[in-house]
Amino acid sequence: MRKPLAVALALTLGSATLAACDNDSSGSSSAFDPANCQGGTLVVLNQGGISQLDPARLYTSGGGNVPSLLFRTLTTRNRQPGQAGTKPAPDLATDLGTPSDGAKTWTYHLRDDVYFEDGTPITAADVKYGIERSFAPELPGGAPYLRDWLIGAADYQGPYKQPAGLESIETPDEKTIIFKLRKPEGDFPFLATATQFAPVPKAKDTGVDYGNKPVSSGPYKIASYDKGKSLKLVRNDKWNRTTDELRYACPDKVDVTSGLNSAVINQRIATGSGQDRYAVTTDGIIGPDQLAQLGTGSELDERVARGEFPSTTYLAFDTTKKPFDDIRVREAVSYAVNRTSVVNALGGTASAGPSTTFLPPQKALGYQAYDYFPAGKSGDPAAAKKRLAEAGYPHGLTVDFAYENDDSNGLGPKVAAAVQEALKQAGITVRPKAIDSASYREVVGKPATQPALTLNDWGADWPSGGPFLVPIFDGRQIIKAGGNFNLAQYDDASVNTEIDAINALTDPAAAAKRWGALDAKLGKLALYVPLTHEKDTYLFGKGVKNAVPDGWRGQYDVARVSVK
Repeated sequence: MRKPLAVALALTLGSATLAACDNDSSGSSSAFDPANCQGGTLVVLNQGGISQLDPARLYTSGGGNVPSLLFRTLTTRNRQPGQAGTKPAPDLATDLGTPSDGAKTWTYHLRDDVYFEDGTPITAADVKYGIERSFAPELPGGAPYLRDWLIGAADYQGPYKQPAGLESIETPDEKTIIFKLRKPEGDFPFLATATQFAPVPKAKDTGVDYGNKPVSSGPYKIASYDKGKSLKLVRNDKWNRTTDELRYACPDKVDVTSGLNSAVINQRIATGSGQDRYAVTTDGIIGPDQLAQLGTGSELDERVARGEFPSTTYLAFDTTKKPFDDIRVREAVSYAVNRTSVVNALGGTASAGPSTTFLPPQKALGYQAYDYFPAGKSGDPAAAKKRLAEAGYPHGLTVDFAYENDDSNGLGPKVAAAVQEALKQAGITVRPKAIDSASYREVVGKPATQPALTLNDWGADWPSGGPFLVPIFDGRQIIKAGGNFNLAQYDDASVNTEIDAINALTDPAAAAKRWGALDAKLGKLALYVPLTHEKDTYLFGKGVKNAVPDGWRGQYDVARVSVK
């Protein structure tokens, strides 16, 4: 998925190797005890507005962050730091699912003693109905995978128009749900973490209004909700800790305020006055004022969490347009880039690291190091000019370059200026084309309007090479009408076949090795120029404990932090 640098995977609501989960990340001398952490109010200060609470419309992987307090799904993030946290774990289901028919069929069994907030037992039919709602055109926004993966789902219009439902989701009894896929998908346990897999009781469904007060299956329920501004959560007394060991649900209440400026968020958390002592953020990455204080021995050093969300910022070529139909020109740009200046434009080494691979440097994705067009720290203009001359441009050339018109998503004028200056040193003159951020994805994602050279980023929907590479390099994913992510418009039958073969693997380690090899193979074609991978640094309040980033999203988990 495309993910702005400044907003973590919490999205509409927003692989660290830090201390273990039983350590006290707040610097207190007392150890954190998940069995004895209950009490207090957690304050969440966010930039992104709380614009949607309907699980069908939330595009969140691993259950999201704030959404995970309300909704349980078939599986969830393992919620651990480091490599362990890159794996899915059972949630409503008793295990990660049983594959059969070559991973084209997945069977799940629900736990006993799981209930909605009104005490009604959660059944397989509730999960099936929740998934089917996500197909309704009235409820757009959710992850698109199931429409492609499930048999007969391509034209399904949801239960309001087609109440018979999907035959490819079977519920033979109240505790069993079976998914029939049209092709092998070894990553299905990862997809089952998506908020679309949250159960919805059909009797309580109010259609497009359901998101105003959805029925909780998680540890908290809604006390009040002012769309786009605030959300107040209180304990769901029908949630049972014995059936949900991964969500600690320590605070008695959670108060979320949205629409705040990132600088304001970080200043409030750093100062820690009043209730801000118990504050965290799911999308306010630390600002320059606070970064300047880190490493100086200040008390702020005790209240910082560092992680990495798997995301790459890169230059994309439309290889059907001149001059980028010539690999030598693409290689010239690859040699020319100054990754140090791009890192600085994104906020420095606390916010980004240089990348020469499309896959970020994370083991779970299958990362393999390579650098086919070594530009060093600041670019290699001489090598770039040599390749341009070989391509027939001994005196350089001029190209259009599109980017967003503001820097809020990390794809704006600051990074564009760094790229432009580096290309200039190599004899490539840039015609800047700043496009409004609100329409940028629409323009770039439609082949008919896509500029020849664009600035982009991509983040993994879950910690696997599949959701990172498939939308970008699978030729069958090219969408001419719009919403296209294969910006190179690259279509190679052998690559498509390899993608299918890896998708059929149910062993994540084996799949990761193959994804890494595929990335290394594709990197030789210079279809894109990787620039940076994301690093995330978050503050937490003086009274917050166990703020440990997980290995899935690189953020601390609001379902596991506590307040003192």
